[in-house]
Amino acid sequence: MKEYASILSKDGLKIATFSNHFRSEKGVMIITHGMGEHSMRYKEMADFYTNEGYTVISFDIRGHGLSEGKRGHTPGYEFLMDDIERVYAQVRADYPSLPIFLFGHSMGGNLVLNFLLRKPNNIRGAIVTGAYLKLGFEPPKWKIILAKLSSSIWPTLSQPTELELDALSRNKEVIRKYENDELVHDRITSAFFVNVHFAGQYAIDHANEIKSPLLVMHGMEDRLTSPTGSQDFASNSGDNVHLKMWNGLYHELHNEPEKQEIFNYEIEWMNKLLN
Repeated sequence: MKEYASILSKDGLKIATFSNHFRSEKGVMIITHGMGEHSMRYKEMADFYTNEGYTVISFDIRGHGLSEGKRGHTPGYEFLMDDIERVYAQVRADYPSLPIFLFGHSMGGNLVLNFLLRKPNNIRGAIVTGAYLKLGFEPPKWKIILAKLSSSIWPTLSQPTELELDALSRNKEVIRKYENDELVHDRITSAFFVNVHFAGQYAIDHANEIKSPLLVMHGMEDRLTSPTGSQDFASNSGDNVHLKMWNGLYHELHNEPEKQEIFNYEIEWMNKLLN
């Protein structure tokens, strides 16, 4: 992903977008990243899709990477949905005749699933990995109640995410690069947490309303987001959803030692939809 541009959010923030600058005749993939990170961490995956003939577009979520906004904050979930809708609309305008696929990891998976539920779209298919539908360690109820209260009184209150870095991947080089990445942050506001947390359960409860083809994947050894969340989502959904659980793998499937197998599985699923 090389070409940098930006779109303007409805509240005036510049949302950074990136393109592999490849004019595909096959399809377009829009990548939505996870909490605290940024889209350039998906360069290797984007390069793979490019080599398979797809145009790849990614963007940094507000408050992340090169996008503007307080780190790890959103005024409300609808702002996140609107940001994705604006990226999608721009891609649709730029590639009016091509099928569009969505990819979302972790929090990005939460956003992609809710986008399919809440916004009109014409998506050919979507892939979510390690989706934040439930946390790997469910917070006690009193903490959730306190977070809800805080989000209404002091929505911009920022706290560390306390991310367990070793749970990202079994590849130690991935952890080292994450630790030294200046665009990575460890902040989350009370408003951001509450909005995304409850949107995860909303997606599970309304899974059968999504009609687009979906590939839902999760590492069985994921300690950051719960594999049970993806399983519950798939159980509530229709025949359009294909669930693939990966034994022994951690949170970032695309950064695991088996990543080539992951990429091949994804591209085979996408190509079948086009054929």
